[in-house]
Amino acid sequence: MTTQARKGKGQTRAEHRFHNPQGAEVKTRDEAFAAPREVSAEALTVDCKLELNNGSVTFAITAKINPNTHPFVVTGGQITSGICGAPWDITGGFIGDTIRLDAKRAGQGSCASTITVVGEFQNPPSYRGTYGFDGASSSFKHTTRYLC
Repeated sequence: MTTQARKGKGQTRAEHRFHNPQGAEVKTRDEAFAAPREVSAEALTVDCKLELNNGSVTFAITAKINPNTHPFVVTGGQITSGICGAPWDITGGFIGDTIRLDAKRAGQGSCASTITVVGEFQNPPSYRGTYGFDGASSSFKHTTRYLC
């Protein structure tokens, strides 16, 4: 990005100032528009809050997504309450016109080992679909609200 000073009467040269995408001043235009060399993991993930309801239980979900993709790629997160064996570690999935979340149990108990949540987008912003355990994805109906 550049900032230019307008050339007024009597002024012979305009001053150019360059800034990179983070807002730091750099010396040249090439530095301002160069591809970032180092990208932190924080720049590639944001938290997304979801709430899965099936009429009798509510799961609190925090998914870590890459906001630079579409559909958003789920890179991690947890299901923290409302499910036997909580917490559950989210191992992958995506959020877009449809949703898919895959998670494995991290907590204790004699519960299933994995859960898969699938659904399609509807308005108001939520997903309707099904979820299941240990390889199944269509055992129980749900509506999952998008809270972020």
